[in-house]
Amino acid sequence: MIKIIHILFIFTSFASFVGRFGLSHLNPKVLNNKILKIAPHIIDTILLLSGIALVAQGEWLEREYNWIESKFILLICYIIFGIVAMRLSGFIRWLAFLCAITCYCFIFNIAITKNSFIFWNRTNHKKARYLLTDSGLFL
Repeated sequence: MIKIIHILFIFTSFASFVGRFGLSHLNPKVLNNKILKIAPHIIDTILLLSGIALVAQGEWLEREYNWIESKFILLICYIIFGIVAMRLSGFIRWLAFLCAITCYCFIFNIAITKNSFIFWNRTNHKKARYLLTDSGLFL
């Protein structure tokens, strides 16, 4: 049940972000509506709490799961880029929006594959270091 709630709020949060970004260009006055100011915080809080519940319920912290660390770091980046995208204007705003969408896509990919970035995976890092050391590229 928690997983269904989490998945539902993942898509709701994304739609909310993209919708508010679009409204900020098409009709910025609508964003002053109290519901549109409060709803994203409620949605994201439920999303975060359901994610924490899934981690606690699945006992993910007892094993080595670097993909959770990567998702958390990307989540922080997504939040920062989202704030910049909603508050600034011009080219920086669009760049921040694209970076936020990219972070979201990476989070989504990691959630599905349970495969972290290569530079966060300690096993792959050791293999790469071993290969570079044997080839003489890494001293």
